[in-house]
Amino acid sequence: MLKITSWCGASLIAALFVSLPAGAAVPIPAPPDVPVRAHILIDFDSGRVLASLNADRKLEPASLTKLMTAYAVFVALREGRLQLTDDVVISEKAWRMEGSRSFIEVGKQIPADVLLKGMIVQSGNDASIALAERVGGSEAGFVSMMNEYARRLGMANSHFTNSTGLPDPALYVTARDMATLARALIREFPQYYKWYSQREFVWNDIRQPNRNGLLSRDPTVDGMKTGHTESAGYCLVSSALRNRMRLISVVLGSDSIKAREDASAALLNYGYTFFETVKVHSAGDTILKPRVYKGASADVSAALQRNVFVTVGRGEGVKVQATATVREPLIAPLQTNVAIGELAVRDGADIVAKVPLYPARAVAAGGWWARATDTVALWFR
Repeated sequence: MLKITSWCGASLIAALFVSLPAGAAVPIPAPPDVPVRAHILIDFDSGRVLASLNADRKLEPASLTKLMTAYAVFVALREGRLQLTDDVVISEKAWRMEGSRSFIEVGKQIPADVLLKGMIVQSGNDASIALAERVGGSEAGFVSMMNEYARRLGMANSHFTNSTGLPDPALYVTARDMATLARALIREFPQYYKWYSQREFVWNDIRQPNRNGLLSRDPTVDGMKTGHTESAGYCLVSSALRNRMRLISVVLGSDSIKAREDASAALLNYGYTFFETVKVHSAGDTILKPRVYKGASADVSAALQRNVFVTVGRGEGVKVQATATVREPLIAPLQTNVAIGELAVRDGADIVAKVPLYPARAVAAGGWWARATDTVALWFR
């Protein structure tokens, strides 16, 4: 139901009473106290932070770095600069790389998809270097790309110096930034996400397991990446899907493999127990139909270009309300890629989502008569 409640300055404001599932509200306790240097728990669809500790503290990522390495390679695949079937020549630098290895051999030509699986499933440093050199021309060139993509994603407190995560004083991330990256990977590249739940990688007759033990402990966990060095501690980015609700957890700097898995499991269970994600509107929904001045049409549908989700306390979905604001007066021409308003979703007094509204169709400038009469009409607004 749409009800225009008031005119406010140059904006048209409408209250949208959204019908969402009802249920008994569940009291929300404090998040679990887990022994890590930093953590964060977010909802994938809405992006709402459900729990955090030192979420903006700069810390070493270890092999979590390979999430950004994968992102940069996936972008190259999307743009056609690389194909999964392309053979990648293994350099001596890649072959000699220390740490976790996929046991690829110098001088060999290995398909890009094999190297990606070696990097994602087994955390191969050699595979990471080989991919970086293929996509970036050199690892240094690839690192520049990694940092540019991080900037575009809004990872303001992260900086990469290599593609592997091997220790470097200038290599750092935050839990919040890693959650942002994980969310982007799942959203932008769902066709490759299945590799993060692959249980093992086999190359040169060597079978190596996925190091994410949560894949075995919890059938709803389907990713994403482990990391460890002596200085970084044990790190884990996890994602789980239960009843169509996806959560992402990041833990940095725990003391053991078991500790990082226990911390991640505790955060995920907390999120699923005390929160729910509800869909408020779908992409394409018309929210308002405001007046257009000096146009070929007298009005236009103000619509959403993406689905709108909010995450609230379990049982609180029925209380969600939305308010739409349209910039007034709207004067033609209007383009479909230029926002004309905003939908604000509230959980009680808190705004939990803001989504732009766009014209559902372009509106061209009207003829001389429409422009003239609307000029007069604007005088009397």
